[in-house]
Amino acid sequence: MPADIVLVTGGAGFIGSNFVLQWLSAETSAVINLDKLTYAGNPSNLTAATSDPRYRFLQGDICDREFIAELLITHRPRAIVHFAAESHVDRSIHGPDDFIRTNVSGTFSLLEEARAYWSGLTGDQRHRFRFLHVSTDEVYGSLGPTDPAFTETTGYAPNSPYSASKAASDHLVRAYFHTYGLPVVTTNCSNNYGPFQFPEKLIPLVILHAISGKAIPVYGDGQNVRDWLYVADHCDAIRMVLRQGRIGETYNIGGRNELKNLDVVNTICAALDEFRPNDPVVPHRGLIKFVTDRPGHDRRYAMDTRKIESELGWRPRETFETGIHKTVRWYLDNEAWAQGVTSGNYRQWMAKQYSL
Repeated sequence: MPADIVLVTGGAGFIGSNFVLQWLSAETSAVINLDKLTYAGNPSNLTAATSDPRYRFLQGDICDREFIAELLITHRPRAIVHFAAESHVDRSIHGPDDFIRTNVSGTFSLLEEARAYWSGLTGDQRHRFRFLHVSTDEVYGSLGPTDPAFTETTGYAPNSPYSASKAASDHLVRAYFHTYGLPVVTTNCSNNYGPFQFPEKLIPLVILHAISGKAIPVYGDGQNVRDWLYVADHCDAIRMVLRQGRIGETYNIGGRNELKNLDVVNTICAALDEFRPNDPVVPHRGLIKFVTDRPGHDRRYAMDTRKIESELGWRPRETFETGIHKTVRWYLDNEAWAQGVTSGNYRQWMAKQYSL
């Protein structure tokens, strides 16, 4: 592989695989993709990368410190982009253990080995090294209808085991900068959507249920508000933060698209009415079924992105309207991918979570 290498953890997941593919198309550095390949990690997301000599996949666990240490010494990356995480709130409610192990203990292990590796670097290699930690808006808690959007200085108030585990990992990253000088940057993003998203998340779930004539589950009254960010825009922002972001700083990344969940569902249904007029149930919104709300369901998230916009010049390229049409079209054109990831285990999960 080329000498200039970036290590990506969790690069077979939804955001990670989009990042790897975008990196290989836009950057010159090689990529090592480290992924444990849990239920949401899918090597087929990266089929297009396998023919690129700059790409290498390694299966491994970020909690395995000996493995991480050997990887860093052998390949000598100039940066670590840390996506690897358990990331679904509902799963964290049913089984928080994996979230603590991966998101907290795993990040700690990675930080410790990164610190040891960085401490042994000299000159330009030491100066250039970065540890970029990818986090979430959920660490900030929930907003009221008229509250100002989250800024980088908003106090942490996580409300689920998932968001609490991500908050803990954020604090560890911050501590390694202030205590050891490790050159870190952190990004906190809003809800992502786009190609390769695992179908337990709202948007792909709605698409796949609607085209199959299955009930579309909507939590509570459907009035929960999220800021929606197209995944390619998120990946652009991460590359920019890695290149230009100030060490020790946090950057909020959002799409400037605050929408109620029910409005998102209706928008998708309207798009499918246009694209798939011969589906089993049309209009597709006739499939909407309100289900019992999740425990501790945050009412509203919103991101203030003025810092990354003013300091680095980043802005999202996609509106929700353009991004959702691209996303719906991708899932319609890639039904084989969706069928491949919606296994028996996935169907059992859906039945358990939504009583469908």
